[in-house]
Order: sequence, then structure tokens, then C-alpha cells
Amino acid sequence: MKFLYNAIVLTFFGAILLLQSCGINSNLMFKQAKGEINNDSIPLKPTEAYRISADDKISFTLATNNGASIIEGISGVSKETKNNTSSVEYLVRTNGEVELPVLGKVLIAGLTVEECEDKLIDLFSVEYQNPFVQVKITNQRVIVFPGNGSDATVIQLVNSNTTLMEALALAGGITERGKANTVKIMRRVNGERQIYVLDLSTIEGLQYVDMIVQANDYIYVEPAPEIAKEISKDVVPIVSLLSSALIIFTTINLLK
Repeated sequence: MKFLYNAIVLTFFGAILLLQSCGINSNLMFKQAKGEINNDSIPLKPTEAYRISADDKISFTLATNNGASIIEGISGVSKETKNNTSSVEYLVRTNGEVELPVLGKVLIAGLTVEECEDKLIDLFSVEYQNPFVQVKITNQRVIVFPGNGSDATVIQLVNSNTTLMEALALAGGITERGKANTVKIMRRVNGERQIYVLDLSTIEGLQYVDMIVQANDYIYVEPAPEIAKEISKDVVPIVSLLSSALIIFTTINLLK
């Protein structure tokens, strides 16, 4: 009996130690302590224009005579036009430069799209008469975690005015496990990530669904913890192993 008692105690404490080492809901990210959330100034529209950064890809359209050839092409007037370069992408390198036809290397990191257009107009004006330039960033995207913890979807921003609701819809919507009352928008502002926590679980959340998302935003729907499922997955095999060991030890003791 003393051996059986010691085996039971050993099994009990072994299970506790192993339980403490289990990673229950360890896939949950971006946890915040209560009182750390500040929703006083959630920006429904971008506070400033997006600035081009390293690893962005751009395309541009170039036409002479202030874009007259573009209008002539649309209206069907048969006049010689410049080649449309909007289908070609150019990578912004880590040093902030992009290599463009005719111009060569141009530093554009840190510029808004409008500022980049103005800079290219000035540079192209050396070779072309009254150049007209349109610039587009082609790889703008946001990452959406719809509520399953580690699952995520990369959404390409085709339009500059894509809303939060559109981004969530493109990601398949909030999952069954997702908490609609805790949707976190993580946005880089002045080099740092700002976190805005939105409650979309009530009708009052309509004020946030038209929030304009920006390139490189993270949209994280906090998942509900699955404690019972995690415990059963991590602990049951351990308890089963210890129980089997206990049965073996008890059987050996009885046979003596």
C-alpha cells in the first residue's frame, strides 16, 4: 500500500509539473494588460499621406506636353505617343533609391506619391518637354489575422481608400473563434507602431467599419481562448502515460 500511495503522489505531482510546462493558448499574440488600451483618438482617415519606403514597388506613366498624348489616345486621335511604362514595376532598394529608365538612380524613399511625381517631373523635364507623370505604388498591402490565432491573410490594397470592413471581408470575415469586440489595428506612425482597439460587436461599432486602412497595417482580431481544448490536447496524453506507468508499477508490486 505504501508503494501504491507513493506512486499516486508521484503521478499527481508529475502531472502538475508537466501541466505548468504546457503552452496552453501559446499561439495567441499581441496580448495587452487591462488599462493599457487608449481609444481616445482613433483615426478614421489617414492623418498623413503614405510615404514610400524601402522594398516598395512603383510604376509610373510618362507623357509629354502635360499629358496631351494620353488624352489624344483616349479620344482616338492618331498621334505618336510615348510608351506607357505603367505596367513595369521598379523596386525601391534598401538605400531608398529606385533605378528608372533615362534617369538612373533616384532617391524617393520618404516621399509621398505626390512629392515623388513632382520630383520625377523636374528630372524628366531635362529630356522631355512639359512631362506629365503619374506614380502608383503597386505592392501596398495589409495583414489580417481574422481570429484563429496564428492564421493570417495578406490583402493587396488595390484602392487607396480601402476600408476596414472591406479588408476583413477580403480575409473571409471574422472567424467563429474571433472576438468582434477586440479588433486591433496596428499602424506605424512616426516610426513606431500605434495600437487602436475597436469594438465591432455592437451597432455602435459602425463608426469604425469605414475606417481607411493604410499600407503595412496589421489587423488583428483577438481569438477567444480555448482552454478546455488546449488542456485536453496537452494534458490528457501526459496523464494517460502516467496512469499507464502507475498500473504497471502496481501490477509488479502485487506480483511480488
